[in-house]
Amino acid sequence: MADIIPFRKPTASEKASGKTLCKRGFHKWVIVKDKRFDSQQGRLVTSYCCERCGKLKTTAH
Repeated sequence: MADIIPFRKPTASEKASGKTLCKRGFHKWVIVKDKRFDSQQGRLVTSYCCERCGKLKTTAH
């Protein structure tokens, strides 16, 4: 037997879940561990990515 998938439109609150927080500046930053060194500045750089919207932010130490 196949899995039955519900075909219904998502509600407005389901569509906008998490996006309204990011629009108002309340991002959920997570450290990205792929890049750690920036050769142009010559110092360590921490990269952050928002879990909800995917926006990137970098800070130099």
